Parts: sequence; C-alpha cells; structure tokens
Amino acid sequence: MSTSIKISQENYERLCKVSGKLQQKLKKPVSLNDAITHLYKTTMIEDLLGSWNMTDEEVASFKKELDAGWKQWGKRYS
Repeated sequence: MSTSIKISQENYERLCKVSGKLQQKLKKPVSLNDAITHLYKTTMIEDLLGSWNMTDEEVASFKKELDAGWKQWGKRYS
C-alpha cells in the first residue's frame, strides 16, 4: 500500500541527501521510503548531542529535575 504525503521542500531535500548517502553505503538504489525507514531505525538520542546549547546552570538544573523524576518513577513502579 502506498500513501501520498505533503512535506516541505527542505525536508524533501534532506530525505534525498539521506537517500543518496545510504545508496553510496549500500551500493544499490535506495528509495525515499528506504531512507525514512533507515532514519527511523538509526536515529538515537546521541545524535542530538551538541545540538542544544545550555549553560552549566541549566545543565545542573536539568540533571536535578531528571534525577527527581527517576526517583518518583522508582517509587511508583518498584
């Protein structure tokens, strides 16, 4: 089954680049659908490292809130 979707020109160009890189890597033709599947399977949280600029204070606050959240989760599900 195929479905039509609308995406921006910018996202279309990005998908084409991913498709081209994947085609070079696999040495076979790659569709945009293959590129989307590849992105879905390979995108990890680590890919975002360095993309979010934060001060040291913001990092400390974020870690503190994250730790508190995990403690609440542990109390609720342990």
